[in-house]
Amino acid sequence: MTLPYTPSPSTRNTISPETCVLHSSHFYLPRNRSSFFSNESSLLKKESLPFKPREKRSTKSFLPILRLKNSKLTHPFASISSFAEAGGEEEGNEGIQIKKHQETVKNKEDDSPGMAGAFDISSRTASAISILIAFAALILPFCLKTLGQGLDLKTKFLSYVTLLFGFYMAWNIGANDVANAMGTSVGSGALTMRQAVLTAAVLEFSGALLIGTHVTSTMQKGILVANVFQGKDTLLFAGLLSSLAAAGTWLQVASYYGWPVSTTHCIIGSMVGFGLVYGGRGAVFWSSLARVTSSWVISPLMGAMVSFLVYKFIRRFVYSAPNPGQAAAAAAPIAVFLGVTGISFAAFPLSEIFPLALAQALACGTAGAFLVDRIIRKKLGHLLVKASSTQPEPKENAIHSKNIGFLSDFAGPKGTQLEIVYGVFGYMQILSACFMSFAHGGNDVSNAIGPLAAALSILHGGASGTDIVIPIDVLAWGGFGIVAGLMMWGYRVIATIGKKITELTPTRGFAAEFAAASVVLVASKLGLPVSATHTLVGAVMGVGFARGLNSVRAETVREIVVSWAVTIPAGAIFAVFYTWILTKLLSYIL
Repeated sequence: MTLPYTPSPSTRNTISPETCVLHSSHFYLPRNRSSFFSNESSLLKKESLPFKPREKRSTKSFLPILRLKNSKLTHPFASISSFAEAGGEEEGNEGIQIKKHQETVKNKEDDSPGMAGAFDISSRTASAISILIAFAALILPFCLKTLGQGLDLKTKFLSYVTLLFGFYMAWNIGANDVANAMGTSVGSGALTMRQAVLTAAVLEFSGALLIGTHVTSTMQKGILVANVFQGKDTLLFAGLLSSLAAAGTWLQVASYYGWPVSTTHCIIGSMVGFGLVYGGRGAVFWSSLARVTSSWVISPLMGAMVSFLVYKFIRRFVYSAPNPGQAAAAAAPIAVFLGVTGISFAAFPLSEIFPLALAQALACGTAGAFLVDRIIRKKLGHLLVKASSTQPEPKENAIHSKNIGFLSDFAGPKGTQLEIVYGVFGYMQILSACFMSFAHGGNDVSNAIGPLAAALSILHGGASGTDIVIPIDVLAWGGFGIVAGLMMWGYRVIATIGKKITELTPTRGFAAEFAAASVVLVASKLGLPVSATHTLVGAVMGVGFARGLNSVRAETVREIVVSWAVTIPAGAIFAVFYTWILTKLLSYIL
C-alpha cells in the first residue's frame, strides 16, 4: 500500500478539509494519519513510499510552518496552533488541519531517537555533540585556577573529582529546570526546540556568569545546623559531594521520564538525608523542611489561580473586543511595563534608596514598554492596517460581546485578527522566556556551585561554617554544565511542560509564564515558600482548567505530583548511600 500523495496546484489557495499543506513541500497529507508515522507494527516500508519524508528534513524549523489560507506569515508562532481559541467549541477547517499537522510532526519527532529527533539533526551529529561535551567536561577543569594553585597531587585529584560532581549536578539542572523558562514557548510554537535551546544556552550561561551568587555557605538553604558538623570536615566534605551526586541522580531519573521537579528540593532532600543519618535529628531544621513541603500545595495552587485569571482576562478584554488585534497590540506594552517595573524593583533593584529604586524601575518599565510597542508596530504593522481596513463585525455580535461575562466561553478571533493576537503574544512570550532563562541561570546555578564551592573550601583548608566566596571561573563552570545538560536532555522536560499537560498557544503560554513569574516574584518578597517549577506547572494547569477540566491531561499531572512527593525522600536515600561509599573511599585516600 502506498500513500496517496497528490501534487499541489500552484494556483490552489485553500485547504481541503481532508488535507493539510506542508510548508516545505508540494504534497498533501491525508487527514487520516493512522497509517503514517505510527509506532505500531503497521509501519510502512520506506521503499513503498513515493518519497521519503524522513531523509530530507527542513533545517529552518523544528515545527514546520503551515501555509494558512491567504496568509503571509514570516514568524512561526503565528501559524502554529492558529485555530480559534473557543474552548473546544468552534474550530474552522484551518485550525483542524493545523492541529492534525502538529500531531503528525509530533509522531515524526517520536520516531527519531533522543536529541537527534528533538533538534531535527542526524544521529551522527547528535552523537558528535554529546562526545564533544563529554570531552570538554573532562578537560576544562584543568584550565580552572582551582587546580592551579600549587596543590599537592592528592588535593588536585580530589578537587578535580569535586568539579566533576558539580558539573554533574549542573548538567541535570540544565536538563530539568530550564523547562521553566522555555517549555511553554516551545509548546505554543513561539519558539522551535532548536531556537529555544540555543537562546536558553546563551542566556543561562550569561545569567550564571553575570548575576550568579558569589557568596555561599556550607549549610545550604538553612536546612542543616552548622554546629553539629564542627570539626568533622572529612564527613562534611563527603556529605556535600554526596548531596551533589544524590540530587543529580534523582534529577536525571526525573528528566529521563520528563518529570519537572524542583532542583532546590533535590538538594534539600539530599542534605536532609545526610544530616539525619550522620548528624542526628538535631542536625536538621525541621521547620525549614516543613516550609519546603508546604510549597508542594501552595505553589501550584497560586500558579493555577493566577494563570486562570490572566487567561480569562485576555479572552474577555482582547478576544471579545471589536478589534482583537488592536486590543492585543495595546495591551502588550502595558503588560511589559508592569512586568519590567515589578521585576526591576523587586528582584534586581538598582539602588538601595527606595525613591530612587522606584524611579529607576519605572524608567526601565517605560523603556521596555516603548521597545515592545515599536517591535510590534514594525513586525505586525501591515496586519494591523489590514485588520483596521476590514469590515467590522455585525452589530448583533458586537452587542452580544458587551454582555459577555468574565468567565464566559465564546469563539475567539479568526483570520487576520487571530494572526495579530498570536503574533503579539508570541513576541511577549519570547521576551518573558528570555528573561526567565537569564534569571534562572543566575539563581539556580547556586544549587550546584554552592555545595561545590563549599567542598572545595574544605578541601583547600577553608573554614567549614563561614561564608565562602565563589571564584568567577567556578561560576562559569556551573554555567557550562547547565548549558550542556540543556542541549543533551533539556528537550525531555520541555516537551512535558509545553505539550503533555495541556495544549498551549501563544496566549495560553504567555498567561502561564506571566502568572508563574508574578507569583514567584511576589511570594519571594513576602517570604512565602514557593517553588518556581511547581508554580509553572500549576500555571499551565490553570490555563488548561480555564478551557475546561477535560483540557488537562490527568495522567501527566498525576505522574508529576507523585514525582514531587518522591523528590525529597529519593534525594535523602541516595545521599545516605553515596555518603557511605565516599566515607569508605576517603578513609583510604586521606
